[in-house]
Amino acid sequence: MEITPDAYILWQSGIFKINVTIAVTWLIMLFLFTFSAVITRRLSSGEHLSRWQNLLEIIVSGIERQIKDAGIEPPRDFLPFLGTIFLFVAISNLLTILPGYLPPTGSLSTTAALAGSVFVAVPFWGIRQQGLTGYLTNYTKPSVIMLPFNVIGEISRTIALAVRLFGNMMSGTMIAAILLSVVPLFFPVVMKVLGLITGLVQAYIFAVLASVYIAAAVKTQKRTERRKQ
Repeated sequence: MEITPDAYILWQSGIFKINVTIAVTWLIMLFLFTFSAVITRRLSSGEHLSRWQNLLEIIVSGIERQIKDAGIEPPRDFLPFLGTIFLFVAISNLLTILPGYLPPTGSLSTTAALAGSVFVAVPFWGIRQQGLTGYLTNYTKPSVIMLPFNVIGEISRTIALAVRLFGNMMSGTMIAAILLSVVPLFFPVVMKVLGLITGLVQAYIFAVLASVYIAAAVKTQKRTERRKQ
């Protein structure tokens, strides 16, 4: 029994192929793009807002509040990146309610790509806030001896970020498949509910960890400035 979407090939020509992971990922991206475009075309600043705009504002303000709670200022600068990651992972996981659906987050290639994006974003904003020299000197603190350990820590936390999401989603799919084969009448409903909860929790954890990593890179310069004052 295959439980990863990478195993299902939809099209292949030589070394090029499109599997379920790629297809579903692009469909989710298309859905998020279309949904956002449709809602934002008719935004209103008056008293009477549409239900969809109310929903969008609740989601955006909630994500922005979580970014601020992570210690990142101003949160709106980081909202497009972190908000997109959260929504993609959340939608990918929530769609497990559909029969036969395998989430792209159950593929290590997808979670590795997401973790890689965070890996690039951390030094991007760190260098943007502190400059290249200021950011790189953080790897030699509190002593130059810590340089290799800090580099290893940076890489290992990225790997952990990818493996954590992949492992949780794959294990959930495996447990659901086993229970459904043993007790097919009762457990489908229970597992769907648990899957929805688990999917949202995993999306939240991934986004929060990404926020914390970026906050650590951005706040270093602010701490240095306070000490000088």
